[in-house]
Amino acid sequence: MKKDIDIKQIINLVRGLGGSFLGDFKSKPLPVNMDDLRELSHDMDIRFQKELKSKLETIYPQIGWPEEETETAQQLKPLAIPEYWVCDVMDGAVQYVQHLSGWTVNLTLMKYGEPYFSVIYDPILNETFWAKSKEGAFMNGKRIVPNKKKNLNEMLAVWEYTHHKKDEYHIYHQMGKSVTHLLEQFLCVRNYGPHALQLAYVGAGRIDLFHQEDLDTTNWLAGLFIAKEAGAEILTTDGKPWKYGSSSLLVATKGVGRQFLKAIKKIQ
Repeated sequence: MKKDIDIKQIINLVRGLGGSFLGDFKSKPLPVNMDDLRELSHDMDIRFQKELKSKLETIYPQIGWPEEETETAQQLKPLAIPEYWVCDVMDGAVQYVQHLSGWTVNLTLMKYGEPYFSVIYDPILNETFWAKSKEGAFMNGKRIVPNKKKNLNEMLAVWEYTHHKKDEYHIYHQMGKSVTHLLEQFLCVRNYGPHALQLAYVGAGRIDLFHQEDLDTTNWLAGLFIAKEAGAEILTTDGKPWKYGSSSLLVATKGVGRQFLKAIKKIQ
């Protein structure tokens, strides 16, 4: 029988990587051009290779580590291999380089086309979110569940967008309409930054609804899985069940997403 992953060991590796980034946080000048941004990205890639990838490959040589998982083709469907890691070595890199909080290290294990385990570590708050298939979701060892609010006008919603280049005007127009609808229905609408962490916050009840148009699968995976295991409902922005490759995402306490969609349908 194949040995299962050691969750505690993997979490410690992710936390170790996050801690190394924290040690250098705000140590470099604020960027003034793209060369500065590229230098930071290169530095993160080097640490990524040395501090996480090599260790996981040594411990779990049977689990793949594809280099192109964030390419558009891989956003549309899982890779055709039994097991592989999807790692966002720095979710919220813009915040990190701008000396702002709101950045995390994320890791997801895919098994036969489905998330099996994911972990998100926020070094600044020292919070670790993780979930394993059919075992629930946790933050620093305590089980998390979505909030139980009932009224949209008492809730906090977040609106996100992909950072990939947009070539079609209708995408921007659609995003603008979405923000308007959120502002009309919710008490507060925010954009916090790291996609996966915001989704984990839905699972923990800190955020009531996450809304994003356009394709961003690998950015979502770690937090989406944690929210799902916590008990949140995972939909597209038109109310259909979300599946890998869906071009939008709506995550909320069960019933809240459909309540929002029903409300905006009445005013359209």
